[in-house]
Amino acid sequence: MTRYDLFNGDADGICALQQLRLQTPAETTLVTGIKREINLFARIKPCDSDEITALDISFDKNRDGVLAALEAGASVFYADHHYPGDLLESPLLELHIDTDSNTCTSLIINDYLNQAQFLWALTGTYGDNLYDSAENLADQHGISREDREALKLLGTCLNYNGYGFTVDDLIYHPADLFRAVQPFENPLDFIHTENYQRLQQAYQQDLAKTHALQAFEERSNGAIYILPDEPWSRRVNGVFSNELARDHTSRAHAVLVQCGEGCYRVSVRAPLDNKSGADELCRQFDTGGGRKAAAGINQLLEQDLSRFSSQFFAAF
Repeated sequence: MTRYDLFNGDADGICALQQLRLQTPAETTLVTGIKREINLFARIKPCDSDEITALDISFDKNRDGVLAALEAGASVFYADHHYPGDLLESPLLELHIDTDSNTCTSLIINDYLNQAQFLWALTGTYGDNLYDSAENLADQHGISREDREALKLLGTCLNYNGYGFTVDDLIYHPADLFRAVQPFENPLDFIHTENYQRLQQAYQQDLAKTHALQAFEERSNGAIYILPDEPWSRRVNGVFSNELARDHTSRAHAVLVQCGEGCYRVSVRAPLDNKSGADELCRQFDTGGGRKAAAGINQLLEQDLSRFSSQFFAAF
C-alpha cells in the first residue's frame, strides 16, 4: 500500500497538508508542483488499498484521475475550495469541498480538525489573501497583533514561492518547502530558520520591482498590468495581484506575464468588496479556471488580449 499526498504548491496547499500531517503523521509520497500545476492525479498510478489525500486542487481538473483511482480500489480524501464541476460518489471517496469566496482549503481542514492546528490554518488563510477570514480566526484565539503580522508575512512568502512557469523559477520546490516546515508545530518557530529568511529576502526583492510599474489599462472598476518575461515577474505576479486587490478593494485586477512570443499568463482578482466573477471570466478562455475571488489563464494568446480586456472590464 502507498500513501500519496497531492497538494497545491502554494501557501494554502502547504498549510492544509501541514495541519493534517501534524495531527495524523504518516510516511507519504509527496506530489506537487507550481501553483498552476493542478492535474496531480495524472502523475500517479494508484493501486488497490492505496490512500490518497488531495488538497487545494480543482476536482474539476482531476475528475478522471479520481475516478481511475477509485476504480483501482484506492481511497481518496479530497478537500478544496475551487470550482468542482460534477462530483463523484463512492464509499471510497470522502469530499470536503466548499466554494464560498471567504474560505480556503486551510480553513476547511481547520474545521475538519476542530481547530487543532489553527496557527497553520491562519498562516494559509493569510497566504490565500483572505485577510478578513484570517482576522476572524485570529480573534477567536486572541492572537496578538505582532504574531498576526508575522504569520501574514509567512503566509504571503509561502504563497509567493508557488508562482512560476516551472519549478526552476521558484526559490524552493514546494515539496522541499513542505519538508522544511513539517517539523514545526508552531509556524512562529519556522520564521527563525535560514530557509525562511532566504525566502523572505527573495520575496521582498522581487516585490520591490513592481513598485514602478504602470497599468497597461486602467478604469474605475479595474486595472490590467503587463509584466515582462523575467524570472522575478513569474514569481511575483500572484502576490502582486493580491497586493493590488488589497490596495484598491472596489476594483478588479489582472496581472499578465509575458510567456514567450505572443502569449501571456494571467492572474485575475475580483474586487475584495465583491469577491465573485473571476472564475467565470477565466473559464471563457482556453486553459482558464480558478475560484470566484481569484482565477487565472495559463495561456492567453496575444490575439485574444483585446477580447480579454473587453470581457474583463465588462465582468466587474
